[in-house]
Amino acid sequence: MKKSFFFLRYCFILFTANLVLAQAPKKIIVENSDFADVNQVEIPDALLLIGNVRVNHDGVIMTCNKAYYFQKENYIKAFGNVQMVQGDTLFLNSKYAEYNGNVKKAYASGDAVMSSPDATLVTEIINFDRNTQEVFYDTPGTITNKDNTLKSNSGRYYVKQKKFQFLTAVTITNPTYVIKSNHLDYFSNSGHSYLFGPSTITSKANYIYTEKGFYDTKKNLAHFLNKSYIKYDDRVIKGDSLYYDRNREFASATRNVKITDSINRGIIKGHYAEVYKKLDSMYVTKRAVAVNFVENDSVYIHGKKLMVTGKEGNRIIRAFNNVRFFKTDMSGKCDSIHSSSKTALTKMIGNPILWNAENQITGDVMHLIGDNNTQKLDSLKVLNNTFIVSKDTIGTGYNQVKGQNLYGKFKEGKLHDVDIIKNAEVIYYMRNEAQELIGINKNVSSKINLILEENAIETITFFQQVDGDIYPEKELPENARILRGLLWRGEERIKSKDDIFPAEENEDNDKIDKATKAAEAKEDIPMKIRKETLNYDKKKKKKKKKKKK
Repeated sequence: MKKSFFFLRYCFILFTANLVLAQAPKKIIVENSDFADVNQVEIPDALLLIGNVRVNHDGVIMTCNKAYYFQKENYIKAFGNVQMVQGDTLFLNSKYAEYNGNVKKAYASGDAVMSSPDATLVTEIINFDRNTQEVFYDTPGTITNKDNTLKSNSGRYYVKQKKFQFLTAVTITNPTYVIKSNHLDYFSNSGHSYLFGPSTITSKANYIYTEKGFYDTKKNLAHFLNKSYIKYDDRVIKGDSLYYDRNREFASATRNVKITDSINRGIIKGHYAEVYKKLDSMYVTKRAVAVNFVENDSVYIHGKKLMVTGKEGNRIIRAFNNVRFFKTDMSGKCDSIHSSSKTALTKMIGNPILWNAENQITGDVMHLIGDNNTQKLDSLKVLNNTFIVSKDTIGTGYNQVKGQNLYGKFKEGKLHDVDIIKNAEVIYYMRNEAQELIGINKNVSSKINLILEENAIETITFFQQVDGDIYPEKELPENARILRGLLWRGEERIKSKDDIFPAEENEDNDKIDKATKAAEAKEDIPMKIRKETLNYDKKKKKKKKKKKK
């Protein structure tokens, strides 16, 4: 038993001793020096090395012109053409350097240059911690690689990740753009940049602002979150999430999208948009609405899909599927809309209906025509099966005007002068100033002219082949007071800008609002590093293997 006990104790002591030896700092080894000397007066306890000095410590090779090697402290000071090399991943050059073998930390100063296969850092002082494989500097530095130049007052480099991190002002200069930020992570191998906090990207093409974003400086692809926007000369694109391809000048935005057109005085909103700058076009969907400013008022146009194409002065807005629009004194519905800024013509296509003041207007084809000089609505054209109807101001009857075509002129945004051409029919409740019913005018003619004032018919003029009369209320039966084709749709009337959206789109909007509020609570968290960033070198190796096959 005693022999076994002593044997186990011996093994334990031996294991502990080996462990201590393994953990003990390795000594700096002098591999070469043209001259070596000891001078206890000038440099006590140090070995003086001069000429082609080369030392080795745990995989790091240091060369210099002269060195002081303090053997007891396992510490070295190097002078003149100093270079430290770690494998094939890191080269550190300077005029002067210090290296502590016990703690595996290096200090380099005097035109310090750190090089890796992907980037070069030039600054006055560089510190290198081999334990954590981190390089850091607090003096103005410049980092260059194939595509970019980075300048900052301080920074940190993570060797294994090939990542530069800047927590003070940093500028990335590319031939095409300039990035500025106070918090940026830059991966030198992939060229991926992660921005956090107020940051800008400026180029001839546009100006980008973000507080949380990703930018691939090699592929010119980007993803931005948090109060981000892209500003062109005449257009600003905002959204909770922005994707940007600089090479194609393409941008897409998701959630709470807002596109402002400063020249054409318009705004387009939605929850998804695509903008093609080179093609002068954009596409918006998911509660899409176009807001145009006309006559000191706003026109709101909604469709499931909105498309805007063309340059300034020749811009076309198209809205598709269940289109609705609203203006203070006018609203309408149709299947689709085609509106041209060049011709100032807006076509309401497919089952159009228009409400102007208290009048409901329908027909097969409906055109709203503006005046480019005055920027005001000028006239209305309705072709085939024209029908105007409004409720009698006091009674239960309906004022009706029917004919083939309508040509109307606007005054202060309201229909004022209207011609009904061909097969014109009228039923109109005539009242005096005391709003007492005088009679019901029922007439047929080839053409009718209406003058409207204060949302009511002021005068009616009949032309050619006039047939009809003014009937006392008792003499005109109820069934004779309705023109064929009358369909009152007052319950569908759009009375506010909120009425242009269907119920299902409002429900989706409420869900998006909740998601936005949840995302805002996470604003202070930097963007998660992407897999393509972390696996960048792995992908390159796989591609090389495929080429060999």
